[in-house]
Amino acid sequence: MEGYEKNHGVRSQQPVEHNVKVWNRRNIEISGVKEVDSFDSEEFLLQTSMGYLVVRGQNLQMKNLDLDSGVVSIKGKMYEMTYLDEHQGEKAKGLFSKLFK
Repeated sequence: MEGYEKNHGVRSQQPVEHNVKVWNRRNIEISGVKEVDSFDSEEFLLQTSMGYLVVRGQNLQMKNLDLDSGVVSIKGKMYEMTYLDEHQGEKAKGLFSKLFK
């Protein structure tokens, strides 16, 4: 019986919750992260459950990475956070993959 689990419930695909918490522009915690596509001291490109997210700043460092739970923590001074639509995300991902080959 496909889709039926031992607890007699129907298997459902719950959306992964995506939250961004910022403390004093110096610490950022992001949940719902599927993948970290690229990062350096000035920019992080993250694939989240709500689309691609770009975090820009100064002296950015990855403080914590737990892709099993989908949580990424970044420290450094944040200047900008931008969500990209699917087309922009693929374009950005392609650009970074060319730069870092």
